[in-house]
Amino acid sequence: MARVPLIGRLSFREYVALVFGLIFIAFEGLIRLVILLLLPRILINWFYDRSRSLFHFLGGRGLKKQNSRDPKATPRILHARDFGELCALHGYMPEEHVVLTKDGYLLGLHRISSKKGQQNSRPGISTGKPVVYLHHGLLMNSEVWVCLTDAERALPFVLVEQGFDVWLGNNRGNKYSKKSIHHGPNSTKFWDFSIDDFAWHDIPDSIQYILDITKAPKLSYVGFSQGTAQAFAALSIHPQLNEKINVFIALAPALSPAGLSASIVDGLMKSSPTLMFLFFGRKSILSSATMWQSILYPPIFAKVIDVSLIWMFNWHNRNITPSQKIAAYAHLYSFASTKSVVHWFQIMRNGAFLMYDDEVMSPVVRTSVSSYRPARFPTKNIATPIVLLYGDRDSLVDIDAMMSQLPEHTEARRLHSYEHIDILWGKDVDRDVIPEVLDALKRYCEDKDKLSGIVNGVKRTGDGTETDGLSDSF
Repeated sequence: MARVPLIGRLSFREYVALVFGLIFIAFEGLIRLVILLLLPRILINWFYDRSRSLFHFLGGRGLKKQNSRDPKATPRILHARDFGELCALHGYMPEEHVVLTKDGYLLGLHRISSKKGQQNSRPGISTGKPVVYLHHGLLMNSEVWVCLTDAERALPFVLVEQGFDVWLGNNRGNKYSKKSIHHGPNSTKFWDFSIDDFAWHDIPDSIQYILDITKAPKLSYVGFSQGTAQAFAALSIHPQLNEKINVFIALAPALSPAGLSASIVDGLMKSSPTLMFLFFGRKSILSSATMWQSILYPPIFAKVIDVSLIWMFNWHNRNITPSQKIAAYAHLYSFASTKSVVHWFQIMRNGAFLMYDDEVMSPVVRTSVSSYRPARFPTKNIATPIVLLYGDRDSLVDIDAMMSQLPEHTEARRLHSYEHIDILWGKDVDRDVIPEVLDALKRYCEDKDKLSGIVNGVKRTGDGTETDGLSDSF
């Protein structure tokens, strides 16, 4: 049946979803307004206590089983206020840095350069160690790397112990980068950014700052989810950036996902990605998440996140323990622009890794030979060695489609029974994921003599001395 122009752009089912979505957003906004402006703190605490009582009345499954070596680790991680406190819980002393991008955003960088229990006596200068840069995913910040209940499962801490100088980046707009010299965060102009801006400014400017401080000629890049997409984009449009990165390791890589598991949302947003602006406005998306977190008992909040991830992406996160979920989900969300999410739906709609399309054309006016084609990131031009670590149950990864868009030197390693977030927080990442990262880093590292641990079969202490890598077994 032919569709009527304008009205026929969406199916009846999609119109129903649109109406109910708008009603839900309006209702949620009203609840948020009442809670934030009218309810006293004592009443908010009452709601929190009632949700806790309800959870325990219904059985409280998942709380009794503690998988961390420290039974107090979960509540400590849960209530840690920031990156510094999370690191301190595990005995590490981070540095804070701020980089000014060329378009005026102030980005927070975190650095861990000293091993557990030690502190760099001269912060802000070169340590002479090999440098690794870690970048988070969508709606996240640098805390996601260090909010694990066991230090041996936290990649930054393992890298520091191995002798690396570890830096962690943050996207503009998130908890650590919510400032610009041109616009305040209450301005719509502040939030007018997409993946393009991360690629043109945030990633290259952060990397250049780090290289200037450390005096290193190159660094290694480890990205997670959107943090990999930002690197794909940045490396493809900045040829000179390829000379500054010795290896790019992509955890749960994201390039051009097929879509969401929630078919109604998937179809609706692909039909018109800019509907996201209608739902969430043109500033920060899902900013009410912090409000719900403050009034819901943590295990209930974790369950809400679990159900949402199953519905949207078909991720069941069975590799993540209940205690780890409760601890880490409190640090999962951070502010991001609605425009950056719209950008992802444009990519899904077109099935290609495109730059943001400011002139979105409706399918109604498209012809077989279009006069308009959004610009694509030329990812096949990337010269930096690429290592993909992907879960074979990740609904966002079509490895064959991804490899077809990347240069021939790209390596792909499958992680059996992993999905997406569990590549960060899974109970066995210290055995399944981190060794793969270390292997790739050490293969491409230009200063192997400065690393600790076993490198190419030789045990190194970090001070240049070597021993037989097998001697510790006897």
